[in-house]
Amino acid sequence: MKFAATVPNICLSLLSVIASFSLLSPVHAQVKLPSGSTQVQPIDPNDPNTLRPTGQTASVLSLEGGKRLMSEASNAVASQNYSLAADKLKEARLVFNQLSNFYQQLNSSFAGIDNRLADSQRKKALSTAQMRDEATYQLALVHRAQNKPELAVPLLVQIIKSQNPTRDLGKKAYQQLFELGFVDSPFGKGGNASSSRK
Repeated sequence: MKFAATVPNICLSLLSVIASFSLLSPVHAQVKLPSGSTQVQPIDPNDPNTLRPTGQTASVLSLEGGKRLMSEASNAVASQNYSLAADKLKEARLVFNQLSNFYQQLNSSFAGIDNRLADSQRKKALSTAQMRDEATYQLALVHRAQNKPELAVPLLVQIIKSQNPTRDLGKKAYQQLFELGFVDSPFGKGGNASSSRK
């Protein structure tokens, strides 16, 4: 009988100890930075519920992360490791595309509510879309260097659709298609349909 009465008392004692630990102030609590970084950042014990932007320099899903992938791809191209360069550029395209989509979604969410924020997100969406198209162009060039025009052509067409053939990157993409023999008419300087009508 004594044993049966002792078990609930021990359980009650353990619960009170656990409860008292949970009420203690988290003065030494730490939180890991994004993307599994090994650095830790202490939480401000005076204001633990306030979130602050981290700048996301360590995160792959950031402008810095995408630029880092582009730089790694450039180094791989310089050492003629086209396979690695292609992988890095594919990752960079994905990062910039996701960022652009997220910024577009934020723009839509804030449109009509806070136009300052909506405009800021729209500009970021355009900027990251431009970076995505630049990564796409570099990837197409890598595929050309690998003698894989069947992989380069769809990327170049995507760039023209995204950029417009009159913008710099669109013109360069069309020129690549012309050099590959995918199109047979040059564009610009005499090949432009609007200039031939004048």
